Amino acid sequence: MATFLYRLGRLAFRRRGYVALLWVAVLAAVGLGALQAPGASDEEFSTPGIESQKAFDLMQERFPGAAADGATARVVFVAPHGQKVTATANKKAVEETVDALGDGTQVAGVADPFTAKAVSDDGTTAYATVTYKVKSSAVTDASRTALENAVDQARDAGLTVETGGSAMDSGGGPGGTAEIIGIAIAAVVLLVTFGSLAAAGLPLLTAILGVGLSMFTITVLADALGLSTSTGTLAMMLGLAVGIDYALFVVSRYREERAKGRAPEEAAGLAVGTAGSAVVFAGLTVVIALAGLSVVGIPMLTKMGLTAAGAVIVAVVIALTVVPALLGFWPNAVLAGSARRGEGGRRRLFRARKATEPQGDNRGTRWARFVLRRPVPVLLLGVVGLGALAVPMTQLQLGMPGDEAKSTSTTERRAYDDLAKGFGPGFNGPLTIVVDAKGTDDAKGGVSTVRERIAATDGVVSVSQPRFNEAGDTAVFTATPSTGPTDEKTKTLVKTIRGERPAIESAAGASFEVTGNTALNIDISGKVQSALVPYLVTVVGLAVVLLLVVFRSLLVPLKAALGFLLSVLAALGAVVLVFQQGHGAGLFGVEQTGPIMSLMPIFLVGIIFGLAMDYEVFLVSRMRESYVHGESAKEAVVSGFRHSARVVVAAALIMIAVFAGFVGENDSMIKMIGFGMATAVLLDAFVVRMAIVPAVLALLGDRAWWLPKWLDRLLPRVDIEGEALTRGPVATASGDQDPTAGEPVEAGV
Repeated sequence: MATFLYRLGRLAFRRRGYVALLWVAVLAAVGLGALQAPGASDEEFSTPGIESQKAFDLMQERFPGAAADGATARVVFVAPHGQKVTATANKKAVEETVDALGDGTQVAGVADPFTAKAVSDDGTTAYATVTYKVKSSAVTDASRTALENAVDQARDAGLTVETGGSAMDSGGGPGGTAEIIGIAIAAVVLLVTFGSLAAAGLPLLTAILGVGLSMFTITVLADALGLSTSTGTLAMMLGLAVGIDYALFVVSRYREERAKGRAPEEAAGLAVGTAGSAVVFAGLTVVIALAGLSVVGIPMLTKMGLTAAGAVIVAVVIALTVVPALLGFWPNAVLAGSARRGEGGRRRLFRARKATEPQGDNRGTRWARFVLRRPVPVLLLGVVGLGALAVPMTQLQLGMPGDEAKSTSTTERRAYDDLAKGFGPGFNGPLTIVVDAKGTDDAKGGVSTVRERIAATDGVVSVSQPRFNEAGDTAVFTATPSTGPTDEKTKTLVKTIRGERPAIESAAGASFEVTGNTALNIDISGKVQSALVPYLVTVVGLAVVLLLVVFRSLLVPLKAALGFLLSVLAALGAVVLVFQQGHGAGLFGVEQTGPIMSLMPIFLVGIIFGLAMDYEVFLVSRMRESYVHGESAKEAVVSGFRHSARVVVAAALIMIAVFAGFVGENDSMIKMIGFGMATAVLLDAFVVRMAIVPAVLALLGDRAWWLPKWLDRLLPRVDIEGEALTRGPVATASGDQDPTAGEPVEAGV
């Protein structure tokens, strides 16, 4: 592989004009296709195989045209202190507001609280439900403005009015600020690392090119493959992250080869042949992790994983072709300023060679030698520290935080609190019971029996009147729990109702399913938890096999996988510590603790596993390269840190900056994802890869690179170390020098 990539790098360098034109043409073609492509669909979130989804599908079938997925808004009225909403003046203000809420082309109807019995027992609180003809994503700004204007009328009358519901969701999420902050910090880190504007700008340019191409492609394929508007979110985030990383490693290796006196074209070929090989296998580990998301069985998650995997593949191809082509246009621009301003060719070449000799120290080598002298204390400190941080993970509670997790400055959160105070905590998370009485002689009697039995269950405070479909064979009613939607007692209640199903159905002669947002969140959490172990086994197993081929070692891949598990469990423990238990929550703007988002563990495992293996491949492949070329096991560790530690640290800092930017968002779920990802990268890069890895390799010595002979014969040889390149002719300052590139340069890395 190294030889093939070496030739590819040199070819891209020589034919840089053709390479640039080809990529510009591809980008233009895909961009034009994206402009003409139909808009992405607003795909419904579905989770096949769970009871809540079956119940929802049954509702869609038996209640056609009922707009079960239409947006709703709940307007909550609270009377002034000491008054009731039923007082004449207050009631008039509410009724006038309800009339105003009914105006608008998208409004399907408004339920008057006084006729719909939506007034609290103490008379202080009431709510009106506004239903829309369209989904929440299709509710226009004009409709929301009309709702806000109607609400202002009631406020002017002295009532406290807050609004919640799906219609208030304007698409939310990060609006680009986090990405801009991340790119800005990445630019600063790259500039400090390389000391060159061109070297800092090149990885950013190629990463943006890759993200643009990936997003255009997703838009083109959206209609044909049923991709939703949210499918590309993960692809954009990861495409930007790995795009910067992969170009960073190739440029860094190019500068290193130039510092040895290589001709620009030869340096580009060697950079792609060695660092490019690491890029290919690092990219494969990320692709495995993302494609493995299909194991979970959630279609939207599968599509997000596959599109993100496509973005990673694009980033790999760009790093192998566009980066050397751009280096061909400006072969000296990416070098450090001191390298470009040297005084004499021989002196610069001498300094370059001295800088690459084993005794040359930098911070990476000094740290590596420190760990090699004290491997046991460093290993124990790292493992015990991560283990202690992972302990809270044993108390992990999964769910889907809703309005209760939003800031108290939002009207949605205040509406949630007012309803809980006026109607009880369970009012915000009612259970929807769908009764299928088709084929039953007495459908109404069967539904009535189901309703009465569920109403008598401990933990249910009230049940609504059933609503039948036109055929009269299916009914829907709600059961209000005594506890909130994220309370463990509510989860127990759902299990209890489902556990009593055989007895209830036998008595009623009709079947029923439990759904609603609360039950749906419980079911999704259970599905994710049951899929987590198979996902880990699949992804880690495939990655271990891949790393076995890369490093030709049994112990190094196992060490890499175990180190990843330590870092991801510690990151999950930190998330639980802050977002569930509330320790240090104020520092991150977390106003309300609660369950951890159901998909968080899967996202964390998938994304961080890919990035962790990136750092493992880039760092350990240099150690393997030095070991193969004759250095001792301990010397190879030092060499690996000499050449790769600085770049790996820069890559990790960039990732931390990108993810940490999301912590400043108001949305609690985005904040949680940003915190979890940033923490995981921090722990994996600086504790696992920079401390535990060299400590383990120091203790293993030559055994780290042991591979049984029979397995060595079976495994394909991919030559990630570039061993074949060292046996062929290599251009130096005395030969094959590009006349346009100037003299050899001193080390500027």
